[in-house]
Amino acid sequence: MTGRFISFEGIDGAGKSTHIQAVADWFRARGADVQLSREPGGTPLAETLRDLVLSRPMGPMTEVLMIFAGRCDHVETVVKPALAAGKTLLCDRFTDASFAYQGGGRGLPLSVLEPLADWVQQGTEPELTLWFDLPSEQAAARRAGAREADRIEQQDLDFFERVRAAYAARAAKAPGRIVRIDASGTVEAVGAQVLAVLAQRYPAC
Repeated sequence: MTGRFISFEGIDGAGKSTHIQAVADWFRARGADVQLSREPGGTPLAETLRDLVLSRPMGPMTEVLMIFAGRCDHVETVVKPALAAGKTLLCDRFTDASFAYQGGGRGLPLSVLEPLADWVQQGTEPELTLWFDLPSEQAAARRAGAREADRIEQQDLDFFERVRAAYAARAAKAPGRIVRIDASGTVEAVGAQVLAVLAQRYPAC
């Protein structure tokens, strides 16, 4: 059996995490066996690395290596088994986030990121990525009212503009996989866009 792999991407504060449960409910109502995960994280080891990445000072190269180390464990112990079991795997971030944050935000070149992605993913890639796009200023306002900022969320607006631009570049290169969601509206308006994409992509589901 081969499952579905759908990732959710966007800068911090774009609201992607808010809509994962609604997507899970949509698939479950149609009989799918749904599993949720996230990155960084998704396994005990990867969650430990996540805590370090989000709290300890470190350079960009150390940061990306820790994220890909966690992703390696996540792919082997969660992603591949879920897909082999025919599940619908919904993941809050995947490799696109590394190209956006460590590539666009931190400035690491593709010559570093692409080999890491190839080695770790071994061809495992989402079939659909929902990219929740939001202006950096609006995302910052949402974050400020929601929680205390972690190490990455504390970056300035220029950092998040570079991240957003990198997401846009990824979407331009993979228009069949990455679908832009205008995340600037209400939860209901954004959710309607998401459900419309699902209905179009999975009409027989």
